Amino acid sequence: MTYRLSLLDKSPIPQGHTATQALGQTVRLARRAEELGYHRFWVAEHHNSPELAISAPEVVIAFILANTSRIRVGSGGVMLQHYSPYKVAEVFGVLASLAPGRVDLGVGKTPGGLPLATSALQAAFDQGKKPDFATQFSALSTFLNGPVPEDQPFAGLAATPVPPVPAGRFLLGASPGSATLAARHGWGYVHAGHLNGDTDNLKASFEAYRAQGGQTPVLALSAYVALDQAQAAERVAGLKIFRIFLSNGSEFNLGRREHAEEFARQVGDVNYRIEERKPSILSGTPEEVHAELDRLSRTYGIEEFIIEPPPVAADERLATIELLARRAISVAA
Repeated sequence: MTYRLSLLDKSPIPQGHTATQALGQTVRLARRAEELGYHRFWVAEHHNSPELAISAPEVVIAFILANTSRIRVGSGGVMLQHYSPYKVAEVFGVLASLAPGRVDLGVGKTPGGLPLATSALQAAFDQGKKPDFATQFSALSTFLNGPVPEDQPFAGLAATPVPPVPAGRFLLGASPGSATLAARHGWGYVHAGHLNGDTDNLKASFEAYRAQGGQTPVLALSAYVALDQAQAAERVAGLKIFRIFLSNGSEFNLGRREHAEEFARQVGDVNYRIEERKPSILSGTPEEVHAELDRLSRTYGIEEFIIEPPPVAADERLATIELLARRAISVAA
């Protein structure tokens, strides 16, 4: 079974570097990805993060679109809980009008930052009246489909401009609930395998998506590729994530222990626990990584993978996408 390869980049800022340098590397990575034949290039959204440069993905998307000519460019994803669905529909209408047929709107459910940043982003909301994610997502779909039908709030309202080719629509998630929500609204579903590598959950999510009429889901994975398998394994061996379990039952992944502790402090939780875990990363030679992608494609009917290189140096991220493309050029055609 053949599959396409796409990329997700978070624009990591190495120690001693600046956001300007990190964003420049992201743009160079996007240009090289286009040359190598990758299908999409998505950027993530994170707030109050000194280690990640993108807090406004729509701005970076516009800049990458202006510096490339063919590759699809999108968000992986916009953190919808912080924003007006109408405004998000307008922003991506503008982007899709600037570059028809090349823009993707990927939406995520997580906050993309610690609680203090979330509070600042949502300071204008009346939290007692703020809709839940499913309601916001439904409203976004309505605005994108616009004008709003007569039997709904804001009847007759249209999100303008209306692009000649609408942005592609994807919900990023890691559960059967997210997959079901995407399918019911006719959106694509991207399963965050790089955040939740549980195979039972993956299978259940894909089954839920297809049962509700969804087409072919996409799988996002983290991968590090080198010419030598031992070198690849050694490079990712020291990478860690920290999962915090709050007393209210909520769970979050953070890149550092101190970030997890700060998360608990900001929400005023003293009865939390933190688990140190190894991130789910495919590593090996190009042949070994493609062999695993082949297996996943056959097992789950996957026709596209979105690959996120881990937060390593820019030259290593570049090497990963170049090594994968030795075969990706034919596989992703």
